[in-house]
This record gives sequence, C-alpha cells and structure tokens, in this order.
Amino acid sequence: MKTIVLTSEQEGVGVLAGAWLGGERGVLLMQSSGVGNCINMLSLIEAGRFPFLALISMRGDFGEGNPWQYPMGKACAPVLEAMGVTCLRSESPDDVIATVAAALTMVFQAGRAVAVLFTQKLLGAKKF
Repeated sequence: MKTIVLTSEQEGVGVLAGAWLGGERGVLLMQSSGVGNCINMLSLIEAGRFPFLALISMRGDFGEGNPWQYPMGKACAPVLEAMGVTCLRSESPDDVIATVAAALTMVFQAGRAVAVLFTQKLLGAKKF
C-alpha cells in the first residue's frame, strides 16, 4: 500500500484518475467536510469514466457538537449523488465489512463511483 498526502481533498480525485490510467487502484479517504472541496473535480469521474472509491468519515450528524460540521454533514450525500457517486452508509460495526465489500465490487468490477459514509453512530461523536 502506498499513501499520498494531499494539500486538498480535490487533488485525490485526480490522483485516483492517474493511478487508474497507470494500472493501479486507489481509495480516497476523507472527512465529510472535505467533500465540499471536491465538487468540481468530481466531474472528472464521469467525464473520464473511471472507477472511484471514497471512504468518508461523517461529521455533522448523530451527536455532533460542533455547529460548523452540520452544513457539509447534511450536504455530503446529496452533493456526491448529484455528481453521480452512489453513497452507501455504514452505521454499525456489523455492516462495515459487507458495505466496503459491496463498494469494492461496484467500483472495481462494475466501474462505478461509490462513497462509503461511516456515520457518527459507527465512529462515535467527537468531543471537540
């Protein structure tokens, strides 16, 4: 596994496109607030017809105490879906493996764009 540190989440979309063109697979890991930074670059997925997988830790939902996290937490799935990315939610430890496995099949066998949203019910609400 190779990790690449990004200066902004939107760079990850381009990195994944380049990796796919170079015969590699990749996954973009980010927090829900980073989805807003990716909106324009998400158009590259459909235009380039390449598979895309994002694993997203949600903020701004169940038990969130930081008011700044609510706007993008609420908009995350609708924004992704508007850009052609299917969203799968994982809310309990029992469904994480099945949800990620389904996403892997959808992305790397069917060539789709999928985001797995790990909710705060699963991860726990932040104390800050």
